[in-house]
Amino acid sequence: MDHEPYDYSPIVDREPIRWPSGARVAFYVGLNVEHYPVDRPGLSIAPHTAGLSPDPLNHGWRDYGPRVGVWRMMDCLDHLGLRASVMLNSDVCARYPRIIEAGRARDWTWVAHGKDNSRYQADMEPDVELAYVREIVDTIERATGRRPRGWLGPALTETFHTPYVLAELGLDYVLDWANDDQPYWLNVPGMMSVPYPIEVNDITLFVGKNLSGPEFVRIVRDQLDQLYAESADSGRVMSLALHPFVANQPFRHRYVAQALEYVARHPGVWLTTTDEIAAHYARHHAPGPT
Repeated sequence: MDHEPYDYSPIVDREPIRWPSGARVAFYVGLNVEHYPVDRPGLSIAPHTAGLSPDPLNHGWRDYGPRVGVWRMMDCLDHLGLRASVMLNSDVCARYPRIIEAGRARDWTWVAHGKDNSRYQADMEPDVELAYVREIVDTIERATGRRPRGWLGPALTETFHTPYVLAELGLDYVLDWANDDQPYWLNVPGMMSVPYPIEVNDITLFVGKNLSGPEFVRIVRDQLDQLYAESADSGRVMSLALHPFVANQPFRHRYVAQALEYVARHPGVWLTTTDEIAAHYARHHAPGPT
């Protein structure tokens, strides 16, 4: 089996992308709404307790997201008229139903994001993975009333079979292959890659690099300005990955809001979702040879 998931395609040689209404940059908010089990390790801010079970220090930091941070984020998105593309762990559906209710009222897009954020999508046999992913997708569909069209693996993890499993279950796109500024077709019939940010990501910038709020705003502005300059002949995608337990800490929130406002008020930007980006690209760009 050839495991190469996609072909090399230099961006300068591609058919131009035209976004709706003449927009040059398609922008979506990648809002990660996640569950971290109390008895399993997860992303940590304090390494010296990260291996303990329970680990109140790190778990409490992560648990700030569904309890407080996500509600602060909702107010910001509502103010700017932005719909979220939610990277949703299926365990959120049972554990934090109030968030699902609020997201449904806002017509959020739901992207399947594994079961929880401590279990990585790796080292599964195809039949096991198929059953595992089916349960995740079915759980999200029952809770939200909408079957997910897209997938983001926890920590962007996959097996070589994941795109085939997703296609079999009726999904259209993945966000794990974060290697482009445009969507493109994978070497799996019907499966597309949609850009997702690794560096313009609150965990990378705030936690990994310990940047300040003003530095974060400057990076988001610079990202949009560069993509906009390059998009005169062919559209680009920009996204901002946000985790409410990081981005919506009180001392950071105002800067995240400033960055989002700069994008939302910028001319020539299509404020959209991952589902809409994938659907538009599929309508106008047929899959190439696989």
